[in-house]
Amino acid sequence: MIAATDEGVRDTLSYITARPSDFLSAVWDAITGAYSAMFRGAVFNYNLTEPAQQWRPLTETLKFAGPLILGGLGVGIAFRAALFNIGGRGQMLIAGGAAGLIGSQVDLPFAVHLPLAILVGMAAGAIWGGIAGLLKARTGAHEVIVTIMLNYVGYYLLFYALAEDFLFKTPASNNPKSLPMKETAILPKVLGDKFNLHLGFVLALIAVGVVWWLLNRSTLGYRIRAVGENPHAARASGINVGRTYTVVMMIAGSLLGLAGVNQVLGTVSSGVSLDLDASIGFDAITVALLGRSKPLGILAAGLLFGFLKAGGFTMQTSEDISVDLVLVVQSLIVLFLAAPPLVRAIFRLPAQEAK
Repeated sequence: MIAATDEGVRDTLSYITARPSDFLSAVWDAITGAYSAMFRGAVFNYNLTEPAQQWRPLTETLKFAGPLILGGLGVGIAFRAALFNIGGRGQMLIAGGAAGLIGSQVDLPFAVHLPLAILVGMAAGAIWGGIAGLLKARTGAHEVIVTIMLNYVGYYLLFYALAEDFLFKTPASNNPKSLPMKETAILPKVLGDKFNLHLGFVLALIAVGVVWWLLNRSTLGYRIRAVGENPHAARASGINVGRTYTVVMMIAGSLLGLAGVNQVLGTVSSGVSLDLDASIGFDAITVALLGRSKPLGILAAGLLFGFLKAGGFTMQTSEDISVDLVLVVQSLIVLFLAAPPLVRAIFRLPAQEAK
């Protein structure tokens, strides 16, 4: 794809039979230039001399990866209970709005203000996710439809809150955006002011450990996995399937809510806006699929997607390759993940045995 979209490669096609070496050389230059630029933008910029600036791209990768890991965990833990949580955007918006309300409107000491804003945001995300779980448990409503609808409800609720003066609209402004977060509610920088990496990535690592323990070492995790494997067998063994659906969606909502909190109190602390989710709610689905809904796999997938996001901007600016190529790669990942079961279904092949 890089070679096909490169202008230099296309120019050599007109005389490829006369000098094929020019075509091959142009293809090589385009590909190596693109990947070198991506590496410089996401890991280490060897064109610079100051060590802090050389390693700054790696911190940008980790910054982008933090909310993707949290969102992937939120989608992945729902997957483990055979629930498709496609409402990440709504859960992030509601949680980010709640955390932003505390962060921009309340005056408290740092030791109280920041934890309170984080907890309020997670609680709001848990409530928003729990609505879908409760409806699934009580009425059998499909969680995909419910969470999609709740995305729109969450969006317009936040829009209303940002447009009304008595909530948290910025005074004398026509833009739906809140006031900036107060200093006492901003996630501190991990490596100092020279880098944008903040405490949100550390929270994501902690969340990976907590979710791993929850799924593999706790009674609740056993119930979640049992319901995901076979809800009828789980119900016959005494597990309350409806309660498990509600609880797992609340946990999923709190994790995606923490991703929204990460955005509002860390990455974009200039104020709550309607685009605070930055498509993370949908990217998290791909992260969870690629990580096979396992915490460590989601961690690796989140780092990969953070690498692609951070490196894509440098690739565009230095090599004139559209950053949309990253979206194409993400889409191909989903396609390749979906291909094996799709092929088995089309050709009626036996399913692979679980390992």
